[in-house]
Parts: sequence; structure tokens; C-alpha cells
Amino acid sequence: MKIEHIAMLARLKLTTHEEELFSRQVGSIIDYINKLNELDTTSVEPTAHVLSVKNVLREDSLTASLPRENALQNAPDKDESFYRVPKIIE
Repeated sequence: MKIEHIAMLARLKLTTHEEELFSRQVGSIIDYINKLNELDTTSVEPTAHVLSVKNVLREDSLTASLPRENALQNAPDKDESFYRVPKIIE
């Protein structure tokens, strides 16, 4: 695939110097990928993550809610037990 085509797909305008530079860089990346493809990975199990990942979130537990008066105490504008906000839809 040519760099000009990739640049067009990405909506990039590249100078001649940038096209040459990126062509060499992409070529190096592809060469390295081909080198990795030579490795024998038949005994390697497919994985999404190399480290064991555990859920680090706490367990859900039922707790008391914040009292409504405390939740509304710093509200700049309130109506009984509700926040008042500016109208944004005409």
C-alpha cells in the first residue's frame, strides 16, 4: 500500500520529504512484523492481556443515601426539594 493512499484515507497532505520518511518508517515496521511472524508460537496460548487482570472494584453494598437537605444545601436555586436549572429548550 502506498503512503499517498494512506495519507488520502487519513485526509493528510504530505510533502515529498514526509512521504519518503513515512515510507521508510512503515517499511521498517512491516519488516519487524515479518521478523516476528518467523517465531514459533504454536505453544503460546492466545490471550487478550499478558498479566492476570482482576476486578479491583469494591463489592456493591447497600448504604444510606445522602439526605435531600444536605444535597440541596449549596444549590444556587431550588424549588422545594428539587434543583432549579435554566431553561435550555425553547
